[in-house]
Amino acid sequence: MRVLILSTALAALSAPVWAADDTVNAAEIIAKFAAKETEFAEARNNYTYRQSLKMEELDSGGNPTGGKWEEVDDIIFTPEGKRYEKVVYAPVISLKNINLTPEDVQDLREVQPFVLTTAEVPEYIINYVGREKVDEVGCFVFSVKPRKMAPHKRYFEGQVWVDDRDLQIVKSYGKGAGIAKGQEFPKFETYREQIDGKYWFPTYTHADDTLHFKEMSQRIRMVVKYQDYKRFEGRSTIKYGDTVEPKAPAKK
Repeated sequence: MRVLILSTALAALSAPVWAADDTVNAAEIIAKFAAKETEFAEARNNYTYRQSLKMEELDSGGNPTGGKWEEVDDIIFTPEGKRYEKVVYAPVISLKNINLTPEDVQDLREVQPFVLTTAEVPEYIINYVGREKVDEVGCFVFSVKPRKMAPHKRYFEGQVWVDDRDLQIVKSYGKGAGIAKGQEFPKFETYREQIDGKYWFPTYTHADDTLHFKEMSQRIRMVVKYQDYKRFEGRSTIKYGDTVEPKAPAKK
């Protein structure tokens, strides 16, 4: 996310992984939950759902100032089984002090509903932090940060909460990271819920953060909802080529 400088100067039934003596084998847990995340990622690619986004610029007291970005997309399939995003609602973006970038859109798609698969584990430094409960669900907590960042790639940096029974991520808190000079990205919190009694899918992302640019600071609030998950029974392929990017605000 970049600042706009105005011309006027501006729970399952299996037992928990840890043993009775409270010893935790972090490497084993990471390997197991990454395998589950790989399975989850493949499964989610076979679901349709609706993604609703609302981002607002706020004053220092948390009151909306009028600038916002709203968009509603349906992630659906063609009769041939190709998965794509259909824009349902996308008014002209009216953000006044910040400008959306490709990195913001990439974070919306890939980082905020963060998935840590087996193939992606080597890209991160993952450390065991401890145990906590999330809505009465016992969890292992891990810190996650990129080991090395490559150009044009987005990463997650923060913490994840892993269900100690299902071994799937149920909550993440952090922000998008990458090589993006002069940009700032908000800290966000994403919650998952169990869908079809098996997979923990992201259902809600919330951010309320102040972005500190060289020229100014801007507080923003963002809510993303992922709703109406339905399994598609045919074979699917992922297609992003026909997606519609958000409309940029008109230049003044």
